[in-house]
Amino acid sequence: MTDLAPKYNPNEVEKGRYQEWLDEDLFKPSGDKKAHPYSIVIPPPNVTGKLHLGHAWDTAIQDTLIRFKRMEGYDTLYLPGMDHAGIATQAKVEAKLRKQGKDRHQMGREAFVKQVWDWKDEYANIIKGQWAKMGLSLDYSRERFTLDKGLSKAVRKVFVQLYNEGLIYRGEYIINWDPELQTALSDIEVIHKDDKGAFYHVKYPFADGSGFVEIATTRPETMFGDTAVAVAPGDERYKDIVGKELVLPLVGRHIPIIEDQHVDPEFGTGLVKITPAHDPNDFQVGNRHNLERINVMNDDGTMNEEAGKYAGMDRFEAREALVKDLKKEGYLIKVEPIVHSVGHSERSGVQVEPRLSKQWFVKMKPLAEEVLKNQKTDGKVNFVPERFEGTLNHWMEDVHDWVISRQLWWGHRIPAWYNKKTGETYVGEEAPKDIENWEQDPDVLDTWFSSALWPFSTLGWPDTDNPDFKRYFPTNTLVTGYDIIFFWVSRMIFQGLHFTKKRPFKDVVLHGLMRDEQGRKMSKSLGNGVDPMDVVDKYGADALRWFLLNGTAPGQDTRYDPKKLAAAWNFINKIWNASRFVIMNLPEDAKPAHMPDTTQFDLADSWIFDRLNHTVSEVTRLFDEYKFGEAGRELYNFIWNDFCDWYIEISKVALNGDDEELKARKQENLIWILDQILRLMHPIMPFVTEKLWLSMPHEGKSIMTAKYPETHAEFENKQADNDMAFLIEVIKAVRNIRMKVNAPMSSQIDIMIQLDDEANKHILDDNFEYVENFLHPKDLQVAADIEAPKLAKTAVIPGAQIFVPLTELVNVDDELKKMEKEEKRLEEEVQRAEKKLANQGFVAHAPEAVVNKEKEKKADYESQLAGVRERMKELKESK
Repeated sequence: MTDLAPKYNPNEVEKGRYQEWLDEDLFKPSGDKKAHPYSIVIPPPNVTGKLHLGHAWDTAIQDTLIRFKRMEGYDTLYLPGMDHAGIATQAKVEAKLRKQGKDRHQMGREAFVKQVWDWKDEYANIIKGQWAKMGLSLDYSRERFTLDKGLSKAVRKVFVQLYNEGLIYRGEYIINWDPELQTALSDIEVIHKDDKGAFYHVKYPFADGSGFVEIATTRPETMFGDTAVAVAPGDERYKDIVGKELVLPLVGRHIPIIEDQHVDPEFGTGLVKITPAHDPNDFQVGNRHNLERINVMNDDGTMNEEAGKYAGMDRFEAREALVKDLKKEGYLIKVEPIVHSVGHSERSGVQVEPRLSKQWFVKMKPLAEEVLKNQKTDGKVNFVPERFEGTLNHWMEDVHDWVISRQLWWGHRIPAWYNKKTGETYVGEEAPKDIENWEQDPDVLDTWFSSALWPFSTLGWPDTDNPDFKRYFPTNTLVTGYDIIFFWVSRMIFQGLHFTKKRPFKDVVLHGLMRDEQGRKMSKSLGNGVDPMDVVDKYGADALRWFLLNGTAPGQDTRYDPKKLAAAWNFINKIWNASRFVIMNLPEDAKPAHMPDTTQFDLADSWIFDRLNHTVSEVTRLFDEYKFGEAGRELYNFIWNDFCDWYIEISKVALNGDDEELKARKQENLIWILDQILRLMHPIMPFVTEKLWLSMPHEGKSIMTAKYPETHAEFENKQADNDMAFLIEVIKAVRNIRMKVNAPMSSQIDIMIQLDDEANKHILDDNFEYVENFLHPKDLQVAADIEAPKLAKTAVIPGAQIFVPLTELVNVDDELKKMEKEEKRLEEEVQRAEKKLANQGFVAHAPEAVVNKEKEKKADYESQLAGVRERMKELKESK
């Protein structure tokens, strides 16, 4: 047995422990083929920077599940890995290079990509260090990266197969374009924000000189790409002008007036300019009417040669200059300020530009239908909470084709080559043999394309004979935030079903967002983020994990609260002190915990073991149902209230007594319960439980591989639970009376207990040693027909009324003298406050908060004074 410090110090407890676990290979699967497999693949963090509290929340839940299942005897695999995060990582590296005066285009693709790999190595090491501080029991021998050789092979196979199935195609389409990063974005990489803008009302003259129509647009700079003006079919206002031509202002090009169902006749003037290369709806209109597509912008958001004299200007500068010229030439009717929702790039933050571009797409409808069909079967993915299944289904029902090509250098290169001579396209897992005649597509795949394969590509797929794939796929549980159901969860499901014919995971456990103390989302702009490693340094990893698992119910947001972290540390310190007490009271030759002899139990023993049984049963059930907050409350109540506050205190009677046999039984009971508590807590608090478990008699090299507690039929004893509850209520009631009248616990007093049921008398008779020890009665009366004294402090509890004669509690004369002094002090305080509040100068000129504070003080003193006078009245009547 090891000496334990008087106070819990997380830094000392956690130091070096993780490396010991690694050295002993405790994180690898057991290899027991008879055991049920249980696997979790970590949601791969981006190698863009350090982990945040959301990652800590994810991994705390995952590791708790893995440790729980490992102790239950499952063959567990917790597989680590990281994501290359194409756009995000390239943006970070480019920003770093800009500060050094470098540009990726000047460096060239190969040199730039080497710089990104260096960045990846640096931040991967930082992330691994953070995983270690959190205590994650990851099998690093199976660590993966989304750009490693095996995953690259999986990505190529998926791309080629989908292409051959007609589910990947290349074509021109309106996509979301990030002018800063100069790449396409998928719909879910666009964040809509309310921006100040305007409707610009512009005259479009008829080509025959017969007047003009009024067109309203929020993006006048796209006018150069207008190829028609449309009205709703059958709109009586405009039936006579359909087919006529208009002159495009400042450009002079003639464009037709057409009819199309896209136009809402109730909106605005009912006339809409059609710009097929710069609006997704206009693109569809253009297809229906065979309109020309004119792209008016460069990749960087500047205007191109189609914009005439505005070419080379930034899009917003061009807008400003164009509006001035429209006004000058008499085309501008009015400018109507508005606030409207505008798409912004999730990564760079700039306003997204819808523009025509040739990209690679995944045809989503057939894949989405597979998911929707599967969700109606027994093999569906289960969502926790269930309501988020509706989120998945809604997205799948309203899915759009997914643009998967990105104009980046960091990522999976698209496995497509174009023949330099013939223009032929070749798509394959390997490059064409006569490579000198072919040029590979310069684009890379969307990060989510490779991340969508994560649950099976990490386990060796496409090699379906890989032992890990055969044993651990499908995985059991995915833990992630509800905010990436669209980005990631949905894509893993449809790719998993399509390529493995199985769901990629059985359950998806979704948590909410971590918010600050004021309920705001944590963000760089607000500067309210919290580094989880700073929290670990201050409170310890176990305290952070306890806070994260007990913060909220599944699917709910939670607030970061330092007070709750301090409370978590305090709870661990309580466990530490209880463990220290138990260990210090063991004999030198103490044996490891073993099943106690229930035939020798007294009431307290029978009660605590019944409570232990209940706790084990409930915590196991709640863990399996992912209700960690409820499990935490069960653990807290049992450990703090039942074990520490009551059983340990009751056991001290025997431990300090002369009955050696009784003392030995209590020691055996205490070490068993402590052993079970540490095992119950280990999945959540791995460090401190390991330290304490190794500090007492034990079998095995780590609590991590110890068996998780189970219920025992012989511990069931509901009568003991009821009887002990009655005894505890009696003790608490008398203690409360003593506290109210400042009577010390050591003084003997008369106690009268009037029972509702005489049958409960045996509880106090059989446990008189505890009654005597905790209540210190001078004279104890217990009966159903007690006559209540005239002057007494009374407490009502289930099954009884308790009376303590007032004269027994205090020396009346001494107490009256104290009360008279206190009465005088409080009278003076009330008078002082009244005088201050009567001063009109103070009330008129002092801040309102100061005046209110003084009023609160006065009311408080008056309340205290009334209480003292009531107490004095009681004392005088008792004489």
